[in-house]
Amino acid sequence: MTSPEPMSPITEDDIADYLVNTPDFFERHASLLATVQLTHPQSHRAVGLQERQAQMLRDKIKGLEHRIMDMIRHGNENMILTDKLHRWSCDLLVAPPEHLVDSAVDNIRELFQVPQVTLRLWGVDEAHSQAAYAQGVTEAVQELAASLDTPYVGPNTGYEAVQWLAEPAQAASLALLALRAAPGQTPFGLLVLASPDAQRFNSQMGTDLLERLAELAGAALSVLRAPQA
Repeated sequence: MTSPEPMSPITEDDIADYLVNTPDFFERHASLLATVQLTHPQSHRAVGLQERQAQMLRDKIKGLEHRIMDMIRHGNENMILTDKLHRWSCDLLVAPPEHLVDSAVDNIRELFQVPQVTLRLWGVDEAHSQAAYAQGVTEAVQELAASLDTPYVGPNTGYEAVQWLAEPAQAASLALLALRAAPGQTPFGLLVLASPDAQRFNSQMGTDLLERLAELAGAALSVLRAPQA
């Protein structure tokens, strides 16, 4: 006669599955709830099931409070940035053509606290061709700008445009923004933001604000270009 195969031992997973799939178990054995003892995560003392559930609920509420505070903080930061962008745009709107570049550069430096800011334009009108911002632009820089569908943010790896800065050796991280008269058009300028902080501009940061800066600067500065055929 063949002996029956031994039964596999019951595991913790088996017990957990049973309790999950048998929700009325504790209704039929309500007295067990009062006797179940769990370890408190902080004090490591034995506590009742209800106290442990209450602690878990408090921890969950605390986590939600932290998330809400983070959302409020980020919301406030976004409002501040939006206000700065608005002020920068308003200054560009009232600046005369001969002061447009200075207004764009100086206000980015002051409002957004960027240590070094500069830009160069090419294809400008004859009336502005001798301005400092229209000098020293190579074909390589123009090709770089044309390749930037979105701003470059990251370390200074020896970009030629860094040499336009007053202190190029202090540029550890960069944001390079191609300037276009309108989205999709060929760029006519490059805006350079630099910081000695290697993490100020990094590949993990969002670029929405920088994209808006590039769009607004490009539209405003396009009045300095030579007439387009």
